[in-house]
Amino acid sequence: MRAPGKKTGRRIAPPVISARLGGHITLEAKADGGIAACFDGYSVGLGKFSPGVAERAQALRTGLALASFATGRAADKEIDLLVRRLAQSGLLEYRFGRADKDQVVIEPQVSDYWPQTPKLGNKDVIALSRFAYLRRRGNEMVLESPRAGALFRICDPKIAAALALLSTPQKISVLRREPGFPGLEILALLVDCQILFKIESAKGDSLRPSEGDDNLVLWDFHDLLFHTHSTEGRQANPLGGLYPYAGLIPPPPAVRPRWPGKAIDLRKVSVAPSETPSPFVRLLHQRHSTRDFDDSQPITLAELARFLDNTARVRSKWKTGSDFGDGGPDIEYAARPYPSGGAAYELELYLAVANCEGLARGFYHYDADRHALVAIDVRAQELEALLTGAEFAMGAPAAPQILITIAARFGRVSWKYSSVAYSLILKDVGVLLQTLYMMATDMGLGGCAIGTNNIDLFEKMTGIEFHIEGPVGQIALGRGAKRGDSD
Repeated sequence: MRAPGKKTGRRIAPPVISARLGGHITLEAKADGGIAACFDGYSVGLGKFSPGVAERAQALRTGLALASFATGRAADKEIDLLVRRLAQSGLLEYRFGRADKDQVVIEPQVSDYWPQTPKLGNKDVIALSRFAYLRRRGNEMVLESPRAGALFRICDPKIAAALALLSTPQKISVLRREPGFPGLEILALLVDCQILFKIESAKGDSLRPSEGDDNLVLWDFHDLLFHTHSTEGRQANPLGGLYPYAGLIPPPPAVRPRWPGKAIDLRKVSVAPSETPSPFVRLLHQRHSTRDFDDSQPITLAELARFLDNTARVRSKWKTGSDFGDGGPDIEYAARPYPSGGAAYELELYLAVANCEGLARGFYHYDADRHALVAIDVRAQELEALLTGAEFAMGAPAAPQILITIAARFGRVSWKYSSVAYSLILKDVGVLLQTLYMMATDMGLGGCAIGTNNIDLFEKMTGIEFHIEGPVGQIALGRGAKRGDSD
């Protein structure tokens, strides 16, 4: 008689990272071998592939494990190329879990996101980023950060509970012993997205200097969140004039309803209509937005030089240590023609030139101290993307002759001001935009402020990390066509 052996249960497959088509995306295989992604009446061509790729790609409806095509074999290289093209077009999400259950779903927020799992060891100490936050979105819980290249839909509530432990630094070996330990792969994915970060020691009074560089130290949570979520490039939310509440509530009136009570009629004491308005008043009344430019008579380099000289050139420079008294650091100041909060003058001008007589097409920084343009080497497709984005945002028939991007050196303001730094920067942008508008009007040129910026594209073009210096405003400039519209 044989002794009873140990019972062997079915081994549970470990969770894996898989690529999955977004819920509204379908793939269409064409007779010539081409594959296209279709959504909302649009079609994006992804290239031509061998016959087996289209069939294998159908697994992307439910999830295709990334490891399954990372072998380097010829057939796997093709599916890898297809998946990466889908990713670059923002048409994929990534699930982490077992076949029957998602633990998290990863939604990319930048175009070049690809899941990475950096190595974590038992001796590593990790903590939750001060920029990370968990919120309800519809019926889901999402974990995100303005620094992250992706957000995480939390499908398993145990993961959220485990992350709460990381509000204080924790050693991996200690976390492993917790009953709700989410697993190293999820932690690694979050470290890759900078939602979690490694620190040198679990001890210390301040975690702020341990996370990122000195420029990041200067950012408050709400400021960085506002910057990334009110611009393009680091979020996947709908943006712009989409009228999202048109079917829910009526549009607010153009003029505020009157307050009750006696009104003092100022028309009785206003300047008589017969009096000649001042040149400044005429400029205010003539100012309008121009979206259509006359490319047969483009703006000239001499006009551009005069425009920049009178609006943005450094007028004077000085140092003072008066804010600190004896022994404090000297602060440098450089005044320009427009007002700036705290005299910080943190705004820089970058020019994407499409059509300017005497100036080559390209991307330039305006050196306000030397009153000079410095060419920045960028790829042609990046310059084209910047100009095309402005054309689309304005609803214009063509790209502007010159697109001026207003960028901020954020630390210049946040080094002094707490909680209001980003708000002050946006106020400065408004002041500068009006200054540029008025000068364009005075010179007989056309301008149009643009409400969106792509902070990820700017980072790629300049090589400057988005939290150090980034776009906060744009205005198109050129010689307006006579048929141009206005507002």
